Amino acid sequence: MKNKPQVSAIKLLKRIFSYATRTYRLRLVIVFISILISAATNAIGISFTKQLIDRFIEPLSKQQSPDFTPLFQMILLMGAMYLTGAFFTYVYNRTMVTVSQGILKDIRDEMFTHMEKLPIRYYDTNATGDIMSRYTNDIDTLRQMISQSIPQTFSALVTVTALVIAMFILNIPMTFFVLLMVSLMVFIIRTLGSKSGKYFSLQQHSLGQVNGYVEEMIEGQKVVKVFNHEPEAIADFIKLNDALKENSTKANTYANIMMPIMGNIGNFTYLLTAVIGAIFSITGVTALTLGSIASFVQFTKSITMPVSQISQQFNAIILSLAGAQRIFDLLDEKPEEDQGTIELVNIEETADKTIRETKERTGKWAWKTSGEHTNTYVELKGEVRFEHVTFGYQPNKVILHDIQLFAKPGQKIAFVGATGAGKTTITNLINRFYDIQKGTITYDGIDITNIQKASLRRSLGVVLQDTHLFTGTIKENIRYGKLDATDEDVYEAAKLVNADHFIRQLPNGYETELSDDGNSLSQGQRQLLSIARAAVADPPVLILDEATSSIDTRTETIVQKGMDSLMEGRTVFVIAHRLSTVQNSDAIMVLDQGKIIERGNHEELIAKQGEYYQLYTGSFKTV
Repeated sequence: MKNKPQVSAIKLLKRIFSYATRTYRLRLVIVFISILISAATNAIGISFTKQLIDRFIEPLSKQQSPDFTPLFQMILLMGAMYLTGAFFTYVYNRTMVTVSQGILKDIRDEMFTHMEKLPIRYYDTNATGDIMSRYTNDIDTLRQMISQSIPQTFSALVTVTALVIAMFILNIPMTFFVLLMVSLMVFIIRTLGSKSGKYFSLQQHSLGQVNGYVEEMIEGQKVVKVFNHEPEAIADFIKLNDALKENSTKANTYANIMMPIMGNIGNFTYLLTAVIGAIFSITGVTALTLGSIASFVQFTKSITMPVSQISQQFNAIILSLAGAQRIFDLLDEKPEEDQGTIELVNIEETADKTIRETKERTGKWAWKTSGEHTNTYVELKGEVRFEHVTFGYQPNKVILHDIQLFAKPGQKIAFVGATGAGKTTITNLINRFYDIQKGTITYDGIDITNIQKASLRRSLGVVLQDTHLFTGTIKENIRYGKLDATDEDVYEAAKLVNADHFIRQLPNGYETELSDDGNSLSQGQRQLLSIARAAVADPPVLILDEATSSIDTRTETIVQKGMDSLMEGRTVFVIAHRLSTVQNSDAIMVLDQGKIIERGNHEELIAKQGEYYQLYTGSFKTV
């Protein structure tokens, strides 16, 4: 994935915070109030140290019959104060857990919803492992920031503010000394933080690359072993892993040295506070009692802890913001555009009496154009035309050159040619996985850009060479073609493509659970289920992209009979390398380097003894 411009931390934090304010405002108010009370009780409790020593402990040493009751009352009061602070600390921590998990759920929901709207181009140009890393590693870093880093940092800032106010009330000169030391700590935090932030961003990017490569190697492990490429695979992984190590090392080096430095400065400040307080008291520079010095020493210890906590959480926030930017990069990807307004309707199911009762109705499906006062309908017949279509996946690299073809309703159109000739690209354009640069594609006389993409794709059944089965039962996988299909519909579809026999021989028949892309089945069986999935959808137009390439010759003969039944009455586009499967096509298009060089039926092309003849007779070999 291309690196995108860095977004400022403030903008990222605002965007993250916007998720919280949508739903969790009341809980955030509770968190805010709880943090204020917790910080205030901590500052007040430390302030009581002065009174405890000056008014209760020191006078007791001068009394012959000391009365400990006031001392115990003061201790109880301080205890109640600290218990109150502890209670509200628990409240805000517990509330933030709920808020953070809710925000992460909302972000994951938005990510997945948006991901489903992205064009195929996005998945063709981004590694699956890198996308998955955003759902796992980046979301996890975001969780740590929302549930821990931000509330702890805010709590620390409020605590520091409360302590500074209390110190100013107690003694101004000593307060300025402590603030001078705190300023030194803040300077160090900013310096080291800017260094670590750069490398934390690079670390998340490198982690995504490593995950993407591992996912790719796992999927292609058989190929790696067949070609003995283990050493090369290991070498490439080590290179990516070294980059991750280098970025992580630099990021964590700056992050890890921060805490020891802060701790040592805090201890040094603690010592200096006691010494300088004693000097001020002895020399009379400022009025300081023993209780005041003890309180200031405690203030110093208390203020260095939240500052150190800020430094620690600062690094976690930087890491999380790097992950957040990758998440928002995905969310900011431009969704698939769809300006289409014409929709597909099932004439038998529509509630529109106009189309249901018209005498002109001869089919099951129609294209509906909604008007201001009335709707118009065009029967879906399955006529597809390409008029001077030019296309390239990249603007400067044309794949298809001035393609002209037509498929009449009910015709079977086959595309043949060498790998890379543009066969699959043509079918990708029919369902608008990609949009053309020049020319027009019409469907029943309608420019496909005017048809809603969901309706366009509903009218097209696609069987790909690479099958994909989802985790679930065989019945559920077939029903994926039509989610409201009945069990009987599923059984009929399986029988139509001759998959019913092997399914019923499985231990649990149609209820057999599949996982890991159905690896427990043979490639041929998986392909049969994919074809059955298309059959249950009952689409008006079919696209078969090497649909029987993974099936043995004997099984192919059986399936072909079912396919013929499935294709009957439909417009069908077939891509095939086995030319025996396309001999009965109404028209065969021979492609070479993105151009149609021959067209005609099997007999006509054989008679020409051109490219098709050479392909069919094996005069030269294609992949």
